[in-house]
Amino acid sequence: MLDIPNMTILTWVVVGAIAGFLASLISGSREGLIMMVVLGIVGAVVGGWLAVDVFHISGVTGVNTNSIIVAVVGALIVVFVVGSMGGRSRSIGWR
Repeated sequence: MLDIPNMTILTWVVVGAIAGFLASLISGSREGLIMMVVLGIVGAVVGGWLAVDVFHISGVTGVNTNSIIVAVVGALIVVFVVGSMGGRSRSIGWR
């Protein structure tokens, strides 16, 4: 299970906003601010789980370079998965 005790709600929002913004720039998707933060938070959870539990990468706590990179990779995975859902993705505002 993802064990990131030092990450507060505010930290999740900050890392999520940064990751969501970077992921939307990389992928070319155009979401609003709220969707970027949500995308980044979900990406941080997905990326954090992959980094810690699957790849055994440490240092994914707080607002730091490792956390942001992991969250961006996770957000890109989320963008790809949602984008591959085709018709369903259009109904929630994704392109």
